[in-house]
Amino acid sequence: MHSEFLMGNEAIALGALAAGVNLAAGYPGTPSTEILETLAKRGAEDIHVEWSVNEKAGLEVAAGAAYSGARALVTMKQVGLNVASDPLMSLAYIGVKGGMVLVVADDPGPISSQTEQDTRTFGMYAKIPVFDPSSVEEAYEMIQEAFDFSERYGTPVIFRPTTRIDHAYASFQIKDPDEYDRTEREGFVKDSSRWVIFPKLSLRNHAAIEKRNQKLTGVLSHYSRNRVIPAAGGAGTKRGIAANGISSMYVKENLPANEPIRLFHVATPFPFPEEMAVAFLDGLDEVLCVEELDPVIERALLAVCGKYHLPVRIRGKLTGDMASAGENTVDSVGQAMRAFLAKRTGAAGEEKQKEEMPALPVRPPVLCAGCPHRASFLAVKEAMKGKKTIYCGDIGCYTLGNAAPLDMCDTCLCMGAGINIAQGVFHMDPEVKCFAFVGDSTFFASGITGVINAFYNQADMTLVVLDNSTTAMTGHQPHPGTGRTIRDEVVQSVSIEKVLRAIGLQTVVTMNPFDFPQAIERVREVAEEPGVKAILFQSPCVVRARPAAKSRVDEDQCIGCQKCIRQLGCPALVLHGKKAFIESSLCTGCTLCESVCPVHAISGGQKL
Repeated sequence: MHSEFLMGNEAIALGALAAGVNLAAGYPGTPSTEILETLAKRGAEDIHVEWSVNEKAGLEVAAGAAYSGARALVTMKQVGLNVASDPLMSLAYIGVKGGMVLVVADDPGPISSQTEQDTRTFGMYAKIPVFDPSSVEEAYEMIQEAFDFSERYGTPVIFRPTTRIDHAYASFQIKDPDEYDRTEREGFVKDSSRWVIFPKLSLRNHAAIEKRNQKLTGVLSHYSRNRVIPAAGGAGTKRGIAANGISSMYVKENLPANEPIRLFHVATPFPFPEEMAVAFLDGLDEVLCVEELDPVIERALLAVCGKYHLPVRIRGKLTGDMASAGENTVDSVGQAMRAFLAKRTGAAGEEKQKEEMPALPVRPPVLCAGCPHRASFLAVKEAMKGKKTIYCGDIGCYTLGNAAPLDMCDTCLCMGAGINIAQGVFHMDPEVKCFAFVGDSTFFASGITGVINAFYNQADMTLVVLDNSTTAMTGHQPHPGTGRTIRDEVVQSVSIEKVLRAIGLQTVVTMNPFDFPQAIERVREVAEEPGVKAILFQSPCVVRARPAAKSRVDEDQCIGCQKCIRQLGCPALVLHGKKAFIESSLCTGCTLCESVCPVHAISGGQKL
């Protein structure tokens, strides 16, 4: 054993290694990304680690390993679970032989996601056990227990950290590599009665799953991480607080020294530890449930009260005592706890107001200075000026194309959806010029099927692939088009242009968006072609490949028209007096501002 200072995601990865994981797959998505990266960096060479093309593929790869008796890990964020849900729902019925854990990182807030989904609710829907860590150290230990549990009961298990666990840091003792568990893999044993899903098998296994989960409510009542913490001062308390995950830590930080409160820490929200819940509720008058995001514990306690005829008032989100959306904080939990205690004690007076802090400046996210997506958006915007056009966006850095002054993202739903939404608009209004923007990584993850659908169903639309040679938004992970794996192995890259031509597209144009006048003209030409056509704007992400030169403004030549500032929205361009000025610390020398200046007062940059 030795001590390390670890990020939560690193702790989860090292916990999986300590559990003897044999295969790890997933798709990058904040806040989960660093788990797989740590496994690739610190795992032995005989552990297979991959960035899969999407979460569905990763889950199915892991299922094959688990069928073979191996221990398998899949990583994703809560939105990625939607993509993986098809195989997961069936896998719950089939089961596994080796331990299989799905790490699904939830993002209350949301801080970097489209939705505030609660994976605990999904676990209940899928009838799959859910483990919910409350600290970095507990995450390290709990994921090892989750593998054991999965193997013991032959079921995939969901492991649900949240952003404040994934990105927190702590120092604690971890195992040395020679202390790691070793998994003896039997290999895949043919048995169609077990591994081939048929309606008859599903019916039988569904009944078995329901019976197993009912049994697990008792088993998990004796799981050491589910615990009832007696009130300080012993018996006689009438109040309790039930909490999960990081919210349990917030509760502890806000516990008043002179209030006898019984605590219930719920580490396995499903199957719910019913026997322990009954013991927790015994003798209480009222309970406050503190959790993120859905009222999972609250509903479970209400059900226990109904089943056992317990006269306990359960408070939480359903009663308005806790916020129905958003992440909890130390302050928000403290405020809710004080209000809860005041209701019971009849305390008068309002809570003392804290000194008001000055409002933070608003800093909306923007495309980086020198981002090639800005040039791509602007080229399309200039080419289609005056024409009835819709621009369907997607998930990635380029979602920021919606902001002024670009205003080039009319829709954004989920990964890959923009391609299909553009088709739907065309079929209802053929006079509209329909564009769909998609990134190179997203194209492989969920864009290919949309292009096939457009081609097969004879849509008229222009696909714009913004190829910056990386998965930029989540931290520059490789993908099939980069020719490198997560362990930096050089492999044959997949050509997006060849894929599009293989689908049947006749017009596929590849260009550098910083060749700005040419890019505008080519967009005009391609947009007039019938059917499905594609433009590949290829230029590396500026974070990965910065030009050596920087642009500068000739103050004497600048006429102060501000066209560069108003048209581009580049953070490096500012106004000094009445003249444009380029902040050299931000400029990357991409030359886009040089292309739009009507009097050629900007120069010095270098195209990549």
